[in-house]
Amino acid sequence: MVHRVVFLGPPGAGKGTQASQIARELGVPHLSTGDILRAAVAAGTPLGRKADGHMRSGGLVPDDLVLEILHERLDQPDARVGYLLDGFPRNLAQAEALGKFSEVERVVSLEISPDLLVERLSARRICPKCQSVYNLVTKPPTAPERCDRDGAALVQRPDDLPEAVTMRLKVYAEQTAPLLDYYRQRHLLRSVDASGTPIEVAERIRRVLT
Repeated sequence: MVHRVVFLGPPGAGKGTQASQIARELGVPHLSTGDILRAAVAAGTPLGRKADGHMRSGGLVPDDLVLEILHERLDQPDARVGYLLDGFPRNLAQAEALGKFSEVERVVSLEISPDLLVERLSARRICPKCQSVYNLVTKPPTAPERCDRDGAALVQRPDDLPEAVTMRLKVYAEQTAPLLDYYRQRHLLRSVDASGTPIEVAERIRRVLT
């Protein structure tokens, strides 16, 4: 079983759900860019303070700073045995930079049809109070359009509207096509069908990690 893994996939493919479970099974930390940046900011590290300045101003954290923070995180004891990176790298430049300080063993690309992704994301609802996430198709609340925890009316994020989802998928495809080719040429890429139940998808992922 490999222990230094990257998960790629478009919005709504189930990366976060699958990554959390598979990381536990591998005994490695599940790391996403957002979580790493927030942790560095909360810890008040020099790099975290730099990132905080960009985040507070509403700007994107530059690639070189993200990579520095990631490098720092991968040096921590729990990540020395391995890691599962969720949605990073996002482009070819990030992949090449990552390869300079960590040898990725397997890249899992979660593949799913655009029509199904639009259906999934368009059905997503969020509680504005506790931030619980629901899906009207796959994970509906007990009471229609109401949060199970606090009864608040659920809302749909603007970027989950069908037209916004279509644009997000287009951007993802444009950015990641060179990235997939990069890992395919290095014989690290494994494509996994992300349709079906979470249990079915998890089993497909396990098979490509052995």
